[in-house]
Amino acid sequence: MSSRRKVLKTLSALPLVGGLLGPELLRANVVEKTIAKPLARDFFKELGIRTFINAAGTYTSMTGSLMPKEVTDAITYGTSDYVNLDELQDKVGERIAQLLDCEYATVSSGCFGAMSIGMAGVLCGTDQEKVKQLPNTEGMKNEVILQESHNIGYTQALTNTGAKLVWIKTAKELEKAITKKTAMLWFLNANAEQGEIKWEEFVALGKKHNIPTFIDCAADVPPVENLFRFTKMGFDLVAFSGGKGLRGPQSAGLLLGKRKYIEAARMHTPPRGTTIARGMKVNKEEVLGMLVALELYLAKDHKKEWQLWEDQIKLISDNAKSVKGVETEIHVPPHANHVPSLRIRWDENVVKISKDEMRKKLRDGHPSIETVGNKEEVGITTWMMEPGQERIVASRVKEVLTNA
Repeated sequence: MSSRRKVLKTLSALPLVGGLLGPELLRANVVEKTIAKPLARDFFKELGIRTFINAAGTYTSMTGSLMPKEVTDAITYGTSDYVNLDELQDKVGERIAQLLDCEYATVSSGCFGAMSIGMAGVLCGTDQEKVKQLPNTEGMKNEVILQESHNIGYTQALTNTGAKLVWIKTAKELEKAITKKTAMLWFLNANAEQGEIKWEEFVALGKKHNIPTFIDCAADVPPVENLFRFTKMGFDLVAFSGGKGLRGPQSAGLLLGKRKYIEAARMHTPPRGTTIARGMKVNKEEVLGMLVALELYLAKDHKKEWQLWEDQIKLISDNAKSVKGVETEIHVPPHANHVPSLRIRWDENVVKISKDEMRKKLRDGHPSIETVGNKEEVGITTWMMEPGQERIVASRVKEVLTNA
């Protein structure tokens, strides 16, 4: 029975009051208060979009992470008044710098945006004419040196500014590649183990030749120490995603480091126009949300959270390997997405389902579960799950493998 019919049935049984306040008027008043107020909309259902349990991680395609209520409250608060955008960024930048014990900071449009404005700041300094000139870098130092193993698609954030990439393998090659056109040295933390030049040596080379160094730490929280580690190490600029481990707005990020480079980077951002980063807008709601997300993250009991993740992964692992022919491996990636993770493998002659079919069954089931992996294994993490969802995932994984 609909809500309206239930209310009307109840009203029809009410006695008349003095014969003057007729039942029709009484009904109208109660119905208006009870039904006219719109119910909370289920937008995803309305649009025909399935939600899922995130057993994969902080992928942009899966909309990153879920924000805590304190963060969404800050975002909602930000909608209540007008403020000067530059003043807000100045004040929040100072607050973040205090929290992270670095010279300065700014909230960016994701880590990609932080890389672009940071690069632009290095290229142009505070020269207004150069700011307007990008991505035309004629007359500027415009070369960025990086290790070949660090050259991934996200370097587009650098070349969008007009910068040119120079790839090297060794420290000797790096020094040989330095010319009067060299603007910056760039390091990808996720691939730190794959390059011959490690952090300290990379920073030292930059200081030796008076060239700024920039490190991309997009997915490198946790551990919490990374928020302090690289500025203390001497990197001039450090970039983080806001909507991954920090659980801030998915479209926000952090740029930390030397004040002179970040102030120069800000010259490319809104409210200023005629700049390459005019479209990389960060609104007041995201700025406040990012600040609160950072405050919450720093105040967490990180050991307790880590223990929770270990317990969750073990539960899923135990359920998976209880199926004959299934093997599991619990591991922690050394950099980027540094959390307890699970690899599930099996002999397809014994458990007759492919890894892709397994992932599809988890995705198409109820509730839908998203995982990662390839033809050799199914990968699972729990750090983006809501507490209790690990039990659902454990049960479903065992069920699919058993039925196969």
